[in-house]
Amino acid sequence: MASGPGLPDSLVLEIFLHLPHEAVLSAGFTCHQWFSVSRDEFLWRELFYSYYRIPRSVPRHPASASWYREFKRLYDCIPCVEVQTLKEHHDQVLHLAFSHRGHRFSSCSKDCTVKVWDTEKPDGTISLVHSYSMRQFNWGYTQFSQFNADDTLLLVSGVYLGPHHSSSGEIAVFSLENYTLLSRVRNKPYDVFGCWLNETHLISGNLHWIGNMTSCSVLWLNKAFQDIESENVNVVKRLFKIQNINASTIRTVMVAHCRRHDSPDLLLDYEAQSQAQAQRTQQHQPLFFDLGNTDNEEEEEEDEEDEERGEKRVSAHLSSYNPSGLQHVIHGCQNIAARDRELETKVARLMGRRRTKAPDPNLVSPSAPGEGEDKTYLLFTTGSLTYSPHQIGIKRIMPDQMTTSGPVLGEERSTEEFFDSLDHVIDIHGHIIGMGLSPDHRYLYVNSRAWPAGCVISDPMSPPPIAEEIDLHVIDLKSLREERRSLRAHRAFTPNDECFFIFLDVSRDFVASGAEDKHGYIWDRHYNICLARLQHDDVVNSVAFSPADQELLLSASDDSTIKVWRSPRMLRLTQPPRHPPRARKLISSLLGQRRANLNGKP
Repeated sequence: MASGPGLPDSLVLEIFLHLPHEAVLSAGFTCHQWFSVSRDEFLWRELFYSYYRIPRSVPRHPASASWYREFKRLYDCIPCVEVQTLKEHHDQVLHLAFSHRGHRFSSCSKDCTVKVWDTEKPDGTISLVHSYSMRQFNWGYTQFSQFNADDTLLLVSGVYLGPHHSSSGEIAVFSLENYTLLSRVRNKPYDVFGCWLNETHLISGNLHWIGNMTSCSVLWLNKAFQDIESENVNVVKRLFKIQNINASTIRTVMVAHCRRHDSPDLLLDYEAQSQAQAQRTQQHQPLFFDLGNTDNEEEEEEDEEDEERGEKRVSAHLSSYNPSGLQHVIHGCQNIAARDRELETKVARLMGRRRTKAPDPNLVSPSAPGEGEDKTYLLFTTGSLTYSPHQIGIKRIMPDQMTTSGPVLGEERSTEEFFDSLDHVIDIHGHIIGMGLSPDHRYLYVNSRAWPAGCVISDPMSPPPIAEEIDLHVIDLKSLREERRSLRAHRAFTPNDECFFIFLDVSRDFVASGAEDKHGYIWDRHYNICLARLQHDDVVNSVAFSPADQELLLSASDDSTIKVWRSPRMLRLTQPPRHPPRARKLISSLLGQRRANLNGKP
């Protein structure tokens, strides 16, 4: 009996629009007509927006060839499948860092070791290559690591336990050829972390307290090889000297090389692609202002009394229960201390106006379209209202500051100008707990926990309460403004004085972050949507994408493990192919089915 005419394409399409995408794909194998309709662009556009819940005003990814492939990219290319768990660390794993080639990565842990791992085994598994313990140098733990640009050296930052139970930081540099220790550099406070400026020079910090609430941060350029060829050859130079007020300090330094700002991997600009931004609700924009009035005093040699004085400032947080008869006296003492802190801040600001080098407005300014200038920015967290880091400072590094050779940096200042001003400051209005650069260094991603809207800070030692939700801000380093609304999904629970850094990482298309809710998170950079949650048994401190393959992701946790995540697509490609059935079995099977049909069986 001849079959009747098939359904028209328009009716099949209308049916497919009401089906989930899995059913559409399955139905497409029914016949040639349904297969053709199941690949319709309009169909996959509708499925895309409804499944991922993306506003229809957001355009398709600029590099995408079709809606079907774009749906498949977000569904099949996210590193969300756990393929391996590394358990070689014996305490909390704090940080992960890939080499630029992606063939190695390093891990730091509370067990005071730095470990180097191999990612290029033929079977796709990851194996330990080398482990080095820093306990012999009186370190408490390792906290951060970074490969230099040509992957020949490894910078390792940790907490150094000095005398009188004081904690400062130290940076060690290792050769990756034979894993020998090349140099060690002091780093204070330890959460400056340190970073590479180029292949052979790194940046460290030092801190000098010049009052109860006022300090001076000095950023140093260090030669990685601390060999002394001559007494006239410098191995360390001062880069910048910046005053801190209201108990704030400079932390978390990183370098952005702005060579590819006009040709980024991904341009996060909806207005250039469509007029979608005009339809969005107005989001909080960070404040931009110039800190030409930041002030400092002349640098002094640091001693242990400075450390004790710095530790005393934390004691103002600790409220204690007291008998009611002493409440009035205690309250009076607190008022006096608050007035003293306010007076010190006013004096420091006044002194800073006179003793700080005037900023050059041309050093850091929004780049004009087509401007090919190669700028190098030093980025760091700082503050001006309270001790918790709530601002991002930007300082441009000039070409003559890229090496330790030549005269000591800063000698060009007049005798009255003790300190450097910040070139640009971005206020995040919250406690900053993480920063990461996109691979092209065009965008800076910032983890922060917001302060209440409209809050006023009257006491720098009592910052506002912080939200449990973590906001992930996106800042365009070309225009020097926040480009997007904040990403959200991850959470943190520790209060202000116990906050710790949660490291994030950015690939070409994705951004990932850890969280205190025992999960890592992955977002799509273009669509601003959360795509995956990566489960651990404790706080996730760090995540890292492979620079060679963004479908490989690592996550590190307080559960002492490193988990390896790959995309479903990569997992299929690495699995051995299934063997097709032998011809004899296939023929006998077909003959059996034919006999059954002849006997009238279904």
